[in-house]
Amino acid sequence: MACGRCLIVGYGPGVGQGAALAFAAAGYSLGLVARRPERQQAALEALRFAGAEAELVAADAADAPGLTAALQGLLRPELPTVLLYNAVAPTFAAPTGLSPERLHADLGVDVVGALAASLAVLPAMQARGEGSLLFTGGGFAHHPSAATSSIGIGKSALRALVLCLAEELAPSPLRVGLLSIMGMVTAGSAFDPHRIGEAFVALHHRLAEDPSPECLFPGAR
Repeated sequence: MACGRCLIVGYGPGVGQGAALAFAAAGYSLGLVARRPERQQAALEALRFAGAEAELVAADAADAPGLTAALQGLLRPELPTVLLYNAVAPTFAAPTGLSPERLHADLGVDVVGALAASLAVLPAMQARGEGSLLFTGGGFAHHPSAATSSIGIGKSALRALVLCLAEELAPSPLRVGLLSIMGMVTAGSAFDPHRIGEAFVALHHRLAEDPSPECLFPGAR
């Protein structure tokens, strides 16, 4: 039987796949959420071929009720839960080329969805007295760039949310962590998705001893 249940919002062939493989190797069953699951079938087949127990469902991270329903359907109350919120709106535009409507929609994915996902799983975690809320941060939160203004704003807001969640939940046994990826995710590079996945598993375990929520992933060859 699995030792726990890892729920990944924003599953795909990059960081999502790397994290899925790493948590599966650590003994977790997987509940995966993608906006368009039909596009992730090759990644899902590779995951199952590697021996992972995985279930993939559809939900839009910007649709809080739909995301909540999807996550609650994937929960297994008998198992400890890890939530990894990995969704991001990949808008590339300078501030003057970014409409207010686009930024509003992007923040719905980048940070509002992260709060909705957390609220969806927190009651089960609190009932068990254990669980981890993990989030994919990014270098643009620390070093904003005009060309990726929306991503930087979203990751900065996500970072603030995570730090606030960590402070609020500090008296409880629940864990809150942010892995800030300080470079471009590329297979075979210092920022290989498999290395990042292993870093998420390490962060999950580290938080049991060290509650500081933010961990930088600067890459290593």
